Amino acid sequence: MSNVKQIASVATQLRRDVLRMVHAVQSGHPGAPLGCAEFLASMYFSVLRHNPDFKLDGKQEDMFFLSNGHLSAGWYSVLARSGYFEVSELATFRKLNSRLQGHPATEEGLPGVRIASGSLGQGLSVACGAALTKKLNSDPYLVYCLMGDGELQEGQVWEAAMFAAGRKIDNLIAVIDDNGQQIDGPVEEVMPLGDLKAKWEAFGWMVLRMDGNNIEETLSMLEKAKNLTGQGKPICVLMKTEMGKGVSFMEGSHKWHGSPPNNDQLAKALQELEETIGDY
Repeated sequence: MSNVKQIASVATQLRRDVLRMVHAVQSGHPGAPLGCAEFLASMYFSVLRHNPDFKLDGKQEDMFFLSNGHLSAGWYSVLARSGYFEVSELATFRKLNSRLQGHPATEEGLPGVRIASGSLGQGLSVACGAALTKKLNSDPYLVYCLMGDGELQEGQVWEAAMFAAGRKIDNLIAVIDDNGQQIDGPVEEVMPLGDLKAKWEAFGWMVLRMDGNNIEETLSMLEKAKNLTGQGKPICVLMKTEMGKGVSFMEGSHKWHGSPPNNDQLAKALQELEETIGDY
């Protein structure tokens, strides 16, 4: 699926899924998944060369790692919508004995999930290992890793960044969800990150910027990132998004990082998001 209107339709449905999932159990993180809906829909319905007939080793296909595991509701939704498991299973989100834990886990064997994530800062290290393995095995496919901007406050991210550049892991594309918000407030107030483009370039990466809420730009820049692979450097994509995107009263506020909507708020939010594919 590469049609922009179709991807937009998927993104809207992902948002509906996320809101209903976190509301049902009054637990979870709606803000960032709402902001990343276009990116996730673009990845799984156009960019990634992947197979819902899931194999853990990821041989002969692109691999995607979610480092900022609090986006789980959005990731589960796009995995289900792209055929990894039944959409009806989304109704089990964060419930006892569910495969859809609050942060992705591997013990339950959920298709699409290769690592447990939620302890921030670890995903890029795993992605480096996977990408280096592909290079050693002459596997021509790529590895993607999504991280949050607040997550860049973790030192392990920069150790992995040094390793990737030092080992010339040029089949790796790291995407930073640059929404400027984290659970305790604006990123610039919690711990300013400075000039991220200059930092990643100083660490030896090629850096692109994109508007992650613009589907045409997202598809174009991710294609450009793919075309830059194989040139001796890993690639970082700084993706500007808006937390809570698509729901007027949630947009741009860190307060929705980890707060579920109540009944009235859910009803209002769903009124703003037309059902497109069909609710679970």
